[in-house]
Amino acid sequence: MRKSEIRNPKSETNSKSQITNSRQSTAYEGLQENIRKLKTPDIETWKNEYPDKDYTVSLEIPEFTCICPKTGLPDFAVMRVEYGPDMRCIELKSFKLYTVWYRNVGIFHEHVVNKILEDFVKSCSPRWARIEMVFNPRGGITTKVEAECGSYEKNRRSEDQGSR
Repeated sequence: MRKSEIRNPKSETNSKSQITNSRQSTAYEGLQENIRKLKTPDIETWKNEYPDKDYTVSLEIPEFTCICPKTGLPDFAVMRVEYGPDMRCIELKSFKLYTVWYRNVGIFHEHVVNKILEDFVKSCSPRWARIEMVFNPRGGITTKVEAECGSYEKNRRSEDQGSR
């Protein structure tokens, strides 16, 4: 067999490796099918005594870790969270414990950011929220994933104009 004829045995035995809708499925298919149903720890909150004020809370977690679902190797990232509190604020120790829970979870970068945003919004119902994660290079590629909900840009512009 010539080098160009070498095939990945995983893709040959996987029926999903057939060409579908003009794209080829990969061995990654099916690894994250139930990610939205993943049961994560609750994030505690406390009552905001200033819900009438427009302000931003910024959090940075420089030591976030999770596991690559394909290789089982650890992924490291810096997580930045910004949100505009409404009636509830995030309790920081609880949020830290929530993020540590991902240390042994196999999850794609794009999924972890969106899952955290969903859980964050569910716990405190902010006016808006934005999560950014910058993952350390893997194979020479740094991954940056951002997700937001609410009127992030609108709120940021109005806060910037209000501070002048």
